[in-house]
Amino acid sequence: MAMFEWALPESLARIARPGCAAGSSRDWYAAVVSSTNLPQAALQAPFDEYRDVVRPEWIDENRHLNMGYYVVVFDFATDAWLDHIGLGGDHKLAQGVTTFTLEAHVNYLRELREGDPLHFRTQLLAFDEKRIHYIHQMIHAEDGFVAATNELMSLHVSRATRRAAPMAAEILARLEALQPLHAALPALSQVGRRIGLDAKPRA
Repeated sequence: MAMFEWALPESLARIARPGCAAGSSRDWYAAVVSSTNLPQAALQAPFDEYRDVVRPEWIDENRHLNMGYYVVVFDFATDAWLDHIGLGGDHKLAQGVTTFTLEAHVNYLRELREGDPLHFRTQLLAFDEKRIHYIHQMIHAEDGFVAATNELMSLHVSRATRRAAPMAAEILARLEALQPLHAALPALSQVGRRIGLDAKPRA
């Protein structure tokens, strides 16, 4: 597992407290990270908490999970992930912010049937002040196979302006703490895929 070095990232340096001297920026950043109150258990990689089951209303005429509902369940997994990094409903309401999806890629790997239990693993790929790049794996909770993946780019948005806005310092600090742990995970072949007959294998 990668070790995290407590250095002030450029994204946080640009939003450091007014009047904060260069020599004290490291202390300021450490204080921000401390204020997130992340228990050791929250520094998990991958994030693996969301659970669901394939519901009858999601089944189509082929008697399997309809392609559109894969996206619906992935959206539930996204809500859980955003809660995990501090961008949950309470924070969004208090700060007048939200998130928009800029881009999303779904790979459908295995079919799922009614009643199949699901769990989700989420891996942080990258982030900056306004964007978060991550990927979900939808996994059959009993048989262990990966049924689908969903790679996303989320944009942090001000509700007032409806335009991109920097995330709060505590959110950036959480992401900075999580990044080296997630970066140490095995690379997923679905990351960065493009559609085409000559595209690289997805499995």
